[in-house]
Amino acid sequence: MTLTVDAAKVVLVDDHLLLRQSLASLIDADPHLAVVGQASDGIEAIDTIGATRPDVVLMDVRMPRLDGIEATRRLCRDANLSHTRVLVLSMFELDEYVYQAIRAGASGFLLKDTRPNELLDAIKRTHAGESLFAPAILTRLIEHYISIPPQSAAQEAVGRLGANLTGRETQILELIGRGLSNEEISRHLTISIKTVKTHVSHLLSKLSARDRTHLVIAAYDAGLVRPRHRNREMSD
Repeated sequence: MTLTVDAAKVVLVDDHLLLRQSLASLIDADPHLAVVGQASDGIEAIDTIGATRPDVVLMDVRMPRLDGIEATRRLCRDANLSHTRVLVLSMFELDEYVYQAIRAGASGFLLKDTRPNELLDAIKRTHAGESLFAPAILTRLIEHYISIPPQSAAQEAVGRLGANLTGRETQILELIGRGLSNEEISRHLTISIKTVKTHVSHLLSKLSARDRTHLVIAAYDAGLVRPRHRNREMSD
């Protein structure tokens, strides 16, 4: 491991030693990334991540003692790890476990057969605070599993948002939930991209969201966006 000043620190969590060693070799070969710890289950992961304070965690889901979903939930509740982002490692594109992990605080997911260059790029983008998902893909993932809240619950959630958000912020949150990019929101509302980014930054802060992924979830939870074509998708 060669840890340069600007290298993103990475922790690998997977119960398969061979996979961890392969990932570590790949990641450490990149001068902008460095593996600072490894763990074979969720319990070990919490200890390792607490000691190393990484920027990005690659987290397997199915592991002994404590699975990746619960480990992610505990890590994302730790104020001392507010800068740490979790990427879930999954075998399937729309694995229900992946969605549960994102609800628990993960920033995205990677398939275990992801190409090496794509994996390295994903880690760097996550470290930079970018979303791994194209907006439409993120919306599809959430709509595939989300439970539609009762209208009364949705109204209460919107009311709670209204107490903290401005009208413009609520409007932009809805558009984020609908899958629009910053550029598309800028055109839709006829405001500058800089203004959009400022509102997004305020939303992240006010809603204690780690990234755009969780803003989309917040929009659905508040009933600002309702799932579309749910029946068709679930039957595909």
